[in-house]
Amino acid sequence: MRKFINGRIKSIGYALKGALLLIKTEHSIIAQLCVFVVLIILGFVCDISKQDWINQILAMGLVLSVEGLNTTAEKLADFVHLENHPKIGFIKDISAGAVTFAALSCLVTIILIYYPYIINLLV
Repeated sequence: MRKFINGRIKSIGYALKGALLLIKTEHSIIAQLCVFVVLIILGFVCDISKQDWINQILAMGLVLSVEGLNTTAEKLADFVHLENHPKIGFIKDISAGAVTFAALSCLVTIILIYYPYIINLLV
């Protein structure tokens, strides 16, 4: 049991290290985190519902997770094949496309959450 717990603690350490590496080195993650901080502040200002918080957090987590996987695919592809190669380009494009789906899903979620608040401000 002790070995299992020590393994889980190490695993958490590796995961946190990976998250920090993404935050420190990936401009897209940094930009997304800045947008998400604004959305979190907006959530408090608008006093969104518990369900809206859940939806917003899940949408933001989806984007950051898929962005991390995209970064992994790109770094691995660059490691495997340094020169430009059509198949590597194809893999990178598909990986970036997955981020696009996540980002669009997040955008729709954010619009659905904040649309009523925006309309109330304008009317």
